[in-house]
Amino acid sequence: MSDELTPTTPAEAVEWYLAERDPELSEKSKQNQRYRLEQFLAFCSDHELDDMNRLTGRDIHRFRVWASQDIETVTLRGYLQTFRVFLEFCAAIDAVEPGMRERVQIPEIEPEDEARNEHLEIGRAGPILEHLERFAYASREHVVTAILWHTAFRLGTLRSFDVGDFDPDGECLNVRHRPETGTPLKNKKAAERSVAVGSHYCDVIKDYIEHNREDVTDDHGRRPLITSSRGRLSEGSIRETIYRVTQPCEIGDCPHDKDPNTCEYRQHSQRAGCPSSRSPHGIRRGAITNNLRNGVPQQVVSERANVSGDILDQHYDERTEREKMEIRREYIEGM
Repeated sequence: MSDELTPTTPAEAVEWYLAERDPELSEKSKQNQRYRLEQFLAFCSDHELDDMNRLTGRDIHRFRVWASQDIETVTLRGYLQTFRVFLEFCAAIDAVEPGMRERVQIPEIEPEDEARNEHLEIGRAGPILEHLERFAYASREHVVTAILWHTAFRLGTLRSFDVGDFDPDGECLNVRHRPETGTPLKNKKAAERSVAVGSHYCDVIKDYIEHNREDVTDDHGRRPLITSSRGRLSEGSIRETIYRVTQPCEIGDCPHDKDPNTCEYRQHSQRAGCPSSRSPHGIRRGAITNNLRNGVPQQVVSERANVSGDILDQHYDERTEREKMEIRREYIEGM
């Protein structure tokens, strides 16, 4: 250990690091970073490491092995990438020796392994929306599901809307970054845009606002678009809604030989365990892929969904190479 290092507990170092990164990270990114570094704090507690000055390359190796238990390689990669940046900060404040970050070995993974393939297929999305149209028209569940599928919005974007962000005359939703009143966007100001909404879904939103929206304000005096009796609907409640409406037994038979009356995955907070349920992100992936399969230009999809072309290719586009070829063929033949 260098004599020039300043004694620093792991907990102190983590808090200082998170405070340093606070201005540049979205709320979701901060939560992810904190969770990942809490794994390191748990390791330090287990191994009685109470001073960052004592951290060695061998400790880093032990942490890597300790953290890799019962998790996928892609998850471990995320832990270690955050840990590496954290160590760079620790070196800057004289808590660890310079160059310690280089001792963190990041596992190599294939791009297709890094991208999660969970998505809602068009063959399932159509019947779900038809069922909601018939039996739950303009309900909160209908609006949440329809907007996510039609626009490919992120969950946080959907939650951020106020009633005033819906422009029925212009048939669009105006996306705004408002971190000071509790609704930041992942890409901050760069995510602000106006997104066209089809006339049918505009009617659905208008009918929801008129007949089914809870007439409440949030803690900042704003009028949320998607509400509960308590105010702006939480991210957890939106997820729970999507997990439920995408369970096959909501509109038909269970493909997993389960009895819906006794299935554990029909219970609140357990729905995500159903092999066929999908998350809001799964709807986003499916919607993006559906747009691309229908020949919507990649740049249009990229701007509408607020995702770069590279990330779109790697994480969202579920088309096969042959599907891409046939779409290119249709485009060339139509010129």
